[in-house]
Amino acid sequence: MSLLRPRYLLPVLAVLVLGAWLAWSRLFSVPSTQGLLTAEVVAQDIQRTVVATGTLQAFNQVSVGAQVSGRIESLKVDFGDEVKKGDLIAEIDSLTQQNDLKNARAALANVKAQRAAKQASRKQAQLAFERQRSMSAQNASSREDYETAEASLAMVKAEIEALDAQIEQAQLQVSSAELNLGYTKITAPIDGTVVGVVVKEGQTVNSAQSAPTLVKLAQLDKMTVKAEISEADVVHVQAGLPVYFTTLGEPGKYHEATLRAIEPAPDSINSESDSSSTTSTDTAIYYNGVFDVPNEDGRLRISMTAEVNIVLDQAKGAPSIPVAALGSANRDGSYTVQVLRGDGRSEPRKIRTGIEDSLYVQVLDGLQLGEKIVLGDAAQGSSTQMRRGPGMRF
Repeated sequence: MSLLRPRYLLPVLAVLVLGAWLAWSRLFSVPSTQGLLTAEVVAQDIQRTVVATGTLQAFNQVSVGAQVSGRIESLKVDFGDEVKKGDLIAEIDSLTQQNDLKNARAALANVKAQRAAKQASRKQAQLAFERQRSMSAQNASSREDYETAEASLAMVKAEIEALDAQIEQAQLQVSSAELNLGYTKITAPIDGTVVGVVVKEGQTVNSAQSAPTLVKLAQLDKMTVKAEISEADVVHVQAGLPVYFTTLGEPGKYHEATLRAIEPAPDSINSESDSSSTTSTDTAIYYNGVFDVPNEDGRLRISMTAEVNIVLDQAKGAPSIPVAALGSANRDGSYTVQVLRGDGRSEPRKIRTGIEDSLYVQVLDGLQLGEKIVLGDAAQGSSTQMRRGPGMRF
């Protein structure tokens, strides 16, 4: 192989240098966007919420008690039973109440018999008075006999009136005895589910000391949630705001409702004495926000814990960027972000923002959907810890 002649050496070297330079530029040149952490302006649903922890209660719960004393002869229900208003729940030994009713009826009959006897005496006294009045008109009887007959008639009438009052009193006693006998059969005051059974068959209850509870009924087709709202947040909350919550067992299932009311005082007011005028500053103060939610499927149960979000403000499909893209606010309340241009360079731009949540902030002015903003340099690391969301890329 012959060596290249000098006149051909220079063009060959030029070709080799050019090829090496092209190869190096392809291997080691970096586009201007390489290594930048960016996020795209995307449409997001953003909510500003107050977070609270709540407890589920039955919409209506009744403690069914006994109004008479005695032994529980039979208990007709158990936990979870569905009952209708008027259904028999329990029976109390009624022998004492039956005897009281018999005595009351006998006393009534006795007073009525006395009145019947007095009614006969009244008729006799009426005839005697009329006879004396006739004889007195003819001067055939003394004035004393006339006045005696008149007084006797008045006395009999008064005794009959007294017996009438005793009859009314005896009738009331009969009615009370009948009621007490009826109270030995305990019936359901509402439609509902048996959520508590306090007594057992054979147990003796004493209504003289307190009204003993036999069972507890609850209407579970609707539940009430009491959410504890801190005193720092309660000033921003009002009735009528939308709420949603999840339970610990189903964190992905959202239940929606409307805030019905905010209780004006914390629960602690029920346990504090009237003489207490100060509250420890170390004690957190919470006010109950109350709302109702349907429960047709029965999946919500009494005393479940609810993670509640009360929606103060929201925007649907709003142009949004990550909260981490915002630095310090300008004096006019705007923010300055770095917008990535089409040539790969970035430029500063002022934007106005609206509501924000833990991840995103609404852009009111300054950015359009699809534009990209620079969050930082991936090689150097971002100074703000953030979660990846839709529209973000590394």
